[in-house]
Amino acid sequence: MIKQVICINWGTKYGPRFINRLYAMVARNITPPFAFTCFTDSTEGVRPEVDCQPLPELDFVMPVNTKGKWPKARLWSERLGTLEGPVLFLDLDLVITGNLDEFFTYGGPDEVILSRNPAKPFERVGQTSVFRFPVGKLVSLQKTFLANPQAVADEYRYEQRFVTRNAPGGVDLFPKRWVQHFRYQCMHTFPLNLFLTPRLPKGTKIVIFPGGVHPEHAIQGGWVGREGWSLWQHLRGLNRKHKDGSRWRYLRHYMKPTAWVRDAWRE
Repeated sequence: MIKQVICINWGTKYGPRFINRLYAMVARNITPPFAFTCFTDSTEGVRPEVDCQPLPELDFVMPVNTKGKWPKARLWSERLGTLEGPVLFLDLDLVITGNLDEFFTYGGPDEVILSRNPAKPFERVGQTSVFRFPVGKLVSLQKTFLANPQAVADEYRYEQRFVTRNAPGGVDLFPKRWVQHFRYQCMHTFPLNLFLTPRLPKGTKIVIFPGGVHPEHAIQGGWVGREGWSLWQHLRGLNRKHKDGSRWRYLRHYMKPTAWVRDAWRE
C-alpha cells in the first residue's frame, strides 16, 4: 500500500522553502512507494515531485485571540482532494531524523493517532504536528467546529485538544520516543543550555518545533530575534529591554548552534 504524507500551507509564513525541505526529508526517510501532497494556496517555487492540491474550501470566520492552528480544520473534510484512506500529516516546520515507515503500520488503518504533547504532561492530549487519520474520519469535528468556530476555540484553545477529546472512536498516541519537542525535550534546561548543544534523544524519528522556534533558529543558535548571537552577546543583552519578559526567561532563551538540525533540514 502506498504511504500517503500530507502537509498544508497558507499565506507567506512558510512557503516553498519549507515545503521542498519537508519533501526531501520524507523522501530520504521512507521506503517507497509513497505520495507527498501539499494542500496550498500557492504552487510557485514548489518542486515538481510534490503533488500540490488546492486548499479545501471552508466558509468560516477564523477564531481570534486563540493559539491553535485552526485552519487545519480544512483537513477534516469528508473528501480531501483526490486522497483516500489513511494519511500522515506533518507540520511544515518539523525535522525528520529517522525512518517514517512505522508511522504507517502502528495501530489500525482506521484509527486516529496523534503524537504526544509534552507541554501538557498531566493531560492526555495529543499533538497535531504529526498525526495520522483516515480521510473523512474527522468530518463530525468539522461540522461541530463550523457551527460556531469561536465557541469551539474558546472552549478548547488548541485544535489538538479538540481533536483529542472529540475524534470518533477516540485517539491513540504514537510511541513517546518517536516524536520529540525541540524546546522541551532537546534543549537543555538553564544553565546547561548556555554551554551544551541541544541533544537528539535516541530513537527520535521526528523533532517538532511549536512555539515560534523554527529549524533555522536552531541551526544558527541564539534565539528568535537574536539568531546567531554568541553566548557573550546574549549575556551582554541581559539588562536591555527585550520581549522575553523576565531576566530568567531571557536566560533560558538561548541555544547553541545545532549541527544535527542543519544536517537533517535540507533539500
